Amino acid sequence: MPDFFGLVWNHLLTVLNYLGLRKQRPVGPDTDTTEQRGDYGKTVARLHDDEREVGPLNAAETRRLRRIKLFGATGSVLILIGALGTGAVPVLQNPVAGMRVLSLPSRMFGTALALSIGGTITLVVAWLLIGRFAVGRLSVEVRHGRSPERRMSRRQADRTLMLWITPIVLAPPLLSKDIYSYLAQSAIASRGMDPYSVSPVRGLGVDHILTRSVPNLWRDTPAPYGPLFLWIGEGITKVTGANITAAIFLHRIVALIGIALIVWALPRLAKRCGVSSVAALWLGAMNPLVILHLVGGIHNEALMLGLMLVGLELSFRAIYGVDRLRKPGTLIPTRAGWILIAGGAVLAASSMIKVTSMLALGFVGIALAMRWGATLPALRYAPVREWWTRSKWSVYALGVSAGFYVVVLGIVMVGISLATGLGFGWTGTLSTGEIVRSWMSMPTLLGVTTGRIGVTLGLGEHTQAILEVARPIGQLVAGLFIIRWMLATLGGRLHPLGALGVSMATVVLFFPFVQAWYLLWAVIPLAAWATGPWFRISTISASAIIAIVVMPTSSNTSGVVLAQGLLAGVIMVAALTALFFEDRSPRRWRRRRRGASDDTPEPAENAPTR
Repeated sequence: MPDFFGLVWNHLLTVLNYLGLRKQRPVGPDTDTTEQRGDYGKTVARLHDDEREVGPLNAAETRRLRRIKLFGATGSVLILIGALGTGAVPVLQNPVAGMRVLSLPSRMFGTALALSIGGTITLVVAWLLIGRFAVGRLSVEVRHGRSPERRMSRRQADRTLMLWITPIVLAPPLLSKDIYSYLAQSAIASRGMDPYSVSPVRGLGVDHILTRSVPNLWRDTPAPYGPLFLWIGEGITKVTGANITAAIFLHRIVALIGIALIVWALPRLAKRCGVSSVAALWLGAMNPLVILHLVGGIHNEALMLGLMLVGLELSFRAIYGVDRLRKPGTLIPTRAGWILIAGGAVLAASSMIKVTSMLALGFVGIALAMRWGATLPALRYAPVREWWTRSKWSVYALGVSAGFYVVVLGIVMVGISLATGLGFGWTGTLSTGEIVRSWMSMPTLLGVTTGRIGVTLGLGEHTQAILEVARPIGQLVAGLFIIRWMLATLGGRLHPLGALGVSMATVVLFFPFVQAWYLLWAVIPLAAWATGPWFRISTISASAIIAIVVMPTSSNTSGVVLAQGLLAGVIMVAALTALFFEDRSPRRWRRRRRGASDDTPEPAENAPTR
């Protein structure tokens, strides 16, 4: 028993030491320890380093870039064709049903699956290849944290993204049927019913044209989305009525507006953090998860993230600017003050799409308090009687900042909830998605794995009971980590944008239910701040792997069909790679016929770039 208490005491001392509250002897007689703070964020801060600006691509690199752009566009076209058979088409009102040519993929599922897999791999490979012109070579510049000698221009990046997205815009919904839940819940709202208490089955009927396309898992569950998003969907329903195709197209337009907001704000935030705007766009907006899931899957994260980034940029523009926020001696905002209010309002509006983005208000609030002089007080070696003296101004600044954003959030939240007529029912349906058991959620994965082990050992089925314990513990741990990142921001070690991205990653890791596109909650804000090799290599790898692993299959897709589609897709990518990148110039053929050695210099177009 004494050993147990000794172990607990040692852990308590470790925690107090980390928090900066434990008094210790100075290292040496000349060591000044009065201002030492806790070690918040030291490791995470290494994820960021400023990037230098570099020149544009040369002629040979521009030609190579053009090939890669067309290679990725070919992948998008293959995804479009394959989606006619593997996409999340509606049960009723399939617009291509009965057409002689366009309906062929739906009658040849194996072929459509091969085209979809091959197109996805092609798009991912093109994204990886074009990354050389954004962040550099993985084994050289990215691995060693160096900037490449040249990058593609912002215009080249924007045009590439538009080229790759265009075929996806015309495709049926990809990889998810969430769009049909959007349509059904919006139709319920347009009928004057409460989508937060009425499910599609009860509000529309089991045989309704919209209910038929909603997945069985969500047919009898209320809406978990914010009132602003459902109000937008309600407007779309009033325009399109029961026309599913038109409603899907308008929802995709909304998603594209969100992508446009991301493309507008992300480079500006990157420049503010000393990061290449092109590198941020490549890792954030051009990410295959964005193209496949936010554009292809038409998820409302596109609008949520777009509004969140715009709100962050407006807020930082006011906070880090030199202009006063209010007129001297009054509470009347100046132009910068109105920009600050607008930024907070946009952030609050984004949380009315999905509540997750509300977390951004906390870090913007810390940034505002730091402008007013708040800092992380040094308490480790200070006498207890001095703690309040050292902390009172920071507490005051944090309190005023928090009060300001609580007022802005309250006004926007109440205004949207009342103006849309949807009320505050959304506050009670935030946990609706917990019925999903996702392997990407750490608490859920551990809970389900433990439950399966218990069943195997003959201890009974207790998976749900384990989840009810593991998930709240995971949320508590996530909350403690987020407080840690907030303290690191207050201490000046982390930029608020980077701390927000790390906090979003923490939320995703410990969230009760996680989908593939949730990874973008963290990747997109971090793309504008984090430049460390570990971050970029792991993020690039995770994005590429998840984009390929999440396939357009259903529960009744046999393993044989999946294996055949995967093999055919890989062969297709290999053939396309040879077609696009094999040098077939006369000079190359003459060299091969003469039996030229491998050491012979290549043409300038294929010469490796230093």
